[in-house]
Amino acid sequence: MNDLLIVNRLFKTYRESGSIVSAVQDVSLRISEGECLGIVGESGSGKSTLTRLLLALDQPDSGEVLLNGTSLFELKGRALRETRKHIQVVFQDPTSSLNQRLPIWRSIMEPLDNFPDVKPSFLADVRHSRRDTAAKLLEMVGLQAAHMDRYPHELSGGQRQRVAIARGISLSPKLLICDEPTSSLDVSVQAQILHLLKSMQTKLGMACLFISHDIAAVRIMSDRIIVMKAGRIVDQFASDQMMSEDRHEYTRQLVAAVS
Repeated sequence: MNDLLIVNRLFKTYRESGSIVSAVQDVSLRISEGECLGIVGESGSGKSTLTRLLLALDQPDSGEVLLNGTSLFELKGRALRETRKHIQVVFQDPTSSLNQRLPIWRSIMEPLDNFPDVKPSFLADVRHSRRDTAAKLLEMVGLQAAHMDRYPHELSGGQRQRVAIARGISLSPKLLICDEPTSSLDVSVQAQILHLLKSMQTKLGMACLFISHDIAAVRIMSDRIIVMKAGRIVDQFASDQMMSEDRHEYTRQLVAAVS
C-alpha cells in the first residue's frame, strides 16, 4: 500500500503559566491508503495537539506533515482549503460539533455545500438534491429520513454521533480522523459506533486515524497501534501484537486498566 500521510519529527511546545510545555516531541508516523492507525494514551499524552497539527489548525515548532507528498504547513489560503477536503474529522462531543440551530440535514450538508464540485461515487444518484443527499448519508449511518428535520437536542448521543460521522464521510475523504469519538457515549452505544466506523472505513476505502484513551476500542478499530505518553511515542505495533511480552510497560498498564 502507498503512504497517504507521512509525519516527520513533529515538535510542538506551548507556554503555560510562565513555563514551557512540550506537548508533542519528535513524533513520526505513517498511514497507508485504506489503513486504520490507532493512537492511544492518557489525557495529556499529546493526542489532541497532534490532531490539531494534522488538521493544520496549529503550526509545529518543527517537523512536517505530508499528505500525498504535499507539505500541509507550506500551503496557504485556497490551496490549504482544497487540501482539507481530503482530511475530515469526527470529534469527541457531537453536541458541540453540530450547530444547535440547524436541522441535522443541513449540518450534514455543510461540507458538500462548501465544496459543491465534489461528487462522491456513492452519492452520484442523489447529488442533484441536497435533501436526497442528506437522506442517503443518514441511511448509510443507520438513521432514517424521518430524522432529517430534527435538531441535535432531539437526538440521543449515539444518534448525534452518527450524524457527525455522516458529515465526516460526505466528501469521501482520503483520511478520516476520529478524535475520541466514543468516549462521551454509553458502553452499549460505543460498540455500535465502533462497528459503524469500521464498516464505513471498509466500504469507502478510506484511511482512518483513530485516537482514544481506550486501548480496547483502538484495538477493535486499528491495523496498527501507536502508544503516546508525555508527548512522545513509546510503543508501536500491529494490533494483533498488543499482548506480546515485548510491549512497553506503559502499554501493559493501559491494557491492565481495561482488563
